Amino acid sequence: MTSLQGVPVVTVNTVVVGTGSAGFCAADRLWELGQTDIVMVADKVNAGSSRNAGSDKQTYYKLTLSGGDGDSVREMAETLYSGGAMDGDNALAEAALSARGFLRLCDLGVPFPQNRYGEFIGYKTDHDPRRRATSVGPYTSRSMVEQLEKKVHRNGTRIYDECRVVDVIVSDGAVAGLLVLRTDVPHDGVESPFLLFRCTNIVYATGGPAGMYATRVFPNGQWGASGAAYRAGVHGKNLTEWQFGLASTHPRWNVSGTYMQVIPTFISTDASGEDPREFLTEAIPDYGQLMSLVFLKGYQWPFDIRKAMDGSSLIDLLVYRETVLRGRRVFLDFRRNPVHSDFDPTALSPEAHEYLDRAGVLFGTPIERLRRMNEPAYQFYLGKNPYVDLETTMLEVDVCAQHNNGGLVVDAWWQSNIEGFFPVGEAGGAHGVYRPGGAALNSGQVGATRAAQFIAARRGAAPRPFDAAAAPVLDAAVALVAASSARAASGIPDNTGDLLREVQVLMSAKAGPVRSAESIQEALVQVHAWLSSYESTVSADASSRRSINRTFLVRDILTSAYVYLSAMADYVAHGGRSRGSVLYTDPDGAIPHGLTELPSVFRFTLDGGALDDEVQETSWVPAPGWRAVVPRDADDPAGEPVFRWRPRRPIPEDDDFFENVWREFREHGNIH
Repeated sequence: MTSLQGVPVVTVNTVVVGTGSAGFCAADRLWELGQTDIVMVADKVNAGSSRNAGSDKQTYYKLTLSGGDGDSVREMAETLYSGGAMDGDNALAEAALSARGFLRLCDLGVPFPQNRYGEFIGYKTDHDPRRRATSVGPYTSRSMVEQLEKKVHRNGTRIYDECRVVDVIVSDGAVAGLLVLRTDVPHDGVESPFLLFRCTNIVYATGGPAGMYATRVFPNGQWGASGAAYRAGVHGKNLTEWQFGLASTHPRWNVSGTYMQVIPTFISTDASGEDPREFLTEAIPDYGQLMSLVFLKGYQWPFDIRKAMDGSSLIDLLVYRETVLRGRRVFLDFRRNPVHSDFDPTALSPEAHEYLDRAGVLFGTPIERLRRMNEPAYQFYLGKNPYVDLETTMLEVDVCAQHNNGGLVVDAWWQSNIEGFFPVGEAGGAHGVYRPGGAALNSGQVGATRAAQFIAARRGAAPRPFDAAAAPVLDAAVALVAASSARAASGIPDNTGDLLREVQVLMSAKAGPVRSAESIQEALVQVHAWLSSYESTVSADASSRRSINRTFLVRDILTSAYVYLSAMADYVAHGGRSRGSVLYTDPDGAIPHGLTELPSVFRFTLDGGALDDEVQETSWVPAPGWRAVVPRDADDPAGEPVFRWRPRRPIPEDDDFFENVWREFREHGNIH
């Protein structure tokens, strides 16, 4: 180990940032391919979405591996591609490697269910024409992480824990290294709190930028680190495309699946928990329709603007109206049936009636139906902190940010526009507008595998010259700590916590599932003001490792929010309308049934797939030929995000003649 300006420098071929299912997969794949010169870096090994998020039945999506139903790699690729704004080479790779990644997890010990003949039985999930989905229960991704982590430990790969990403170091358009803050090191001058990695490759498995939103189902400790990538010049892709859905807030957990299929009662109260009342009936007066729409939320779980006019996503908008526009709180009450005390199954739609009849639950109260259908879903909340007994207590919910379908740009090998930088998992923008449920877990395994294959075959060179590129990045980080701690020492209160909360609340209010050109602009002006003055206004207590850590965390979140808001503004300027999991207010649009008193907020016009064949790319670093949606001064400290719209890459039509492919594989490994 060497040093630069007193800061230790670790030299290694590849740094894998993130210890979720995608990060561990990348580290293991690299090791299996003979690349042992690797290390892993994490802010907290036991944090993150893969290890701590799920639902009543968390889904993994892969090629059909059971039964007599037809399926093919091409057909699965077309399903993924049909979601809109997804590049075809990513779709084909995710389909082609899905069985390989899935079976690898099975071999490592993830207990995906199979019948007595060894078939991996599947079921149909959202946006899925087949039965490609499978699950091991609420914690599918946790099981994946645990088994992959065991394998990585057996490999002997070193993991640097408690390291906050500060900056990605780039030289001449290629990765040169990584700067992190060691959050376990006191700021007492004895040991440098910074650590440098000199490397040829970075596999960036940092998850989605969850820290941007206050109303989110992402677990505590999932922040993301996309801001560092944007500052380094990595481009964004489809950044506007988030998924939002109903989730409990204390604890954070998706209330999809059985939680909705047993048809609980939706109750709203004032801020203090008083004045309880049912509110869905205001917009859905028909008893049978109300119950049927609640049931449908079970497997039409994410908010989908196409179902908002009079379908199941109308419920999301009604919850949003209560919490955001009326300032009330919303709860699920499993102790009583909606509207009437008695449950009348004859009023259900045929689909809902048949499902609940086959499950044997056309009786009783929601909690009785839940415990009959899915006892683990009831037991789950008994084991959480805070503890919730659904038999005695209502469950508070909201419409929460759940997943970013966009992210950092990736090519067919999950390499970004920066040579040697590979965003995988939710950090990478491999998805389009819509995706089948569980496709994200498959995408993380596929992207990690593709990145590892490319690195092993083409990226084994020694690191680039380092000191000249790293020194100014390190100097800026040291200066930021010195300035922020000097302000705190002068008596200016530590404001890192306040800034963190304020940007999260702002993003949820102005850039959540309901947005408008005006709300986006309001948020953009405020975030720009925070970011452009950040280095001269942030105050952090030097004696608090948490506070210094938040100095860089908040900067990263502000950077991400600034880039994302700019992308939203550009989307609207490009003619973008409501699609996916977002309602963009249109004064000339239609109004969902039952919400006529709020036309200015809930009027919308569907995109109708108008931009499905285009991909929006974003750069925080000026790019030739790209345009800015909000031109700024050249010396603006916050910079000027610029954009381009390009045709999405089609699904490749490669030569599939065996002898030709075999020859190419022998000569090149088919890694180009």
